[in-house]
Amino acid sequence: MLIFLWRHRDRPPLFTRSWFKNWAKRAFTLSALVRGTIRIGRLRSQGAQIGYGTMIAPAVISGSRWLSVGEDSFIGRVQIQAHAEIRIGSHVCINDGVRIITASHDVASPSWTELAKPIYIEDFAWIATGATILPGVRIGRGAVVGASAVVAKDVPDLAVAIGNPARIRENARPITLNYSPVRLIALYNAWLGRPSKDRNSLSPPSLDMRSEILPAE
Repeated sequence: MLIFLWRHRDRPPLFTRSWFKNWAKRAFTLSALVRGTIRIGRLRSQGAQIGYGTMIAPAVISGSRWLSVGEDSFIGRVQIQAHAEIRIGSHVCINDGVRIITASHDVASPSWTELAKPIYIEDFAWIATGATILPGVRIGRGAVVGASAVVAKDVPDLAVAIGNPARIRENARPITLNYSPVRLIALYNAWLGRPSKDRNSLSPPSLDMRSEILPAE
């Protein structure tokens, strides 16, 4: 994370008001940045794959199965039960309070057998505050899960899921998506500046659903 921000830092002219303002913000957020870098390093040392530019807030992560996160994604203060594979794509936003649950128990089993299934969250998906993703679910590319929704079945690409149990409205988002969630976080703003139409050095690849997209595994 530190290398990413240093390489792509905003560079206003020396000793201008913008220069002083930027470095004041950077000094103020430095401790949080260092903690975030250590957090990601610890997850990688435990076997997780974390992409370039991704930010992960303090999260409760249990289980020993494979966790992977793509590039330029944001994961807030969430609860993740990694008892089966969890694969999160690039440019994904997962807000605070979200629960990602890969395992449950078979209520028909005399021995209360554990059932674990993987969860896949594709590129540009947005999981809003307090939502719950249950075992075996795929959240499609560009899909949205509304606040406090409980999702027990797949959400198609570009659909919106709201409620408990979640009701799905298909084709609710624009066909082409092109944004980076981490650019909207204050910690990143201090280094990169606010996104603008004329600043495209960090623009993510667009997601155009009219082009061919390989099906999820």
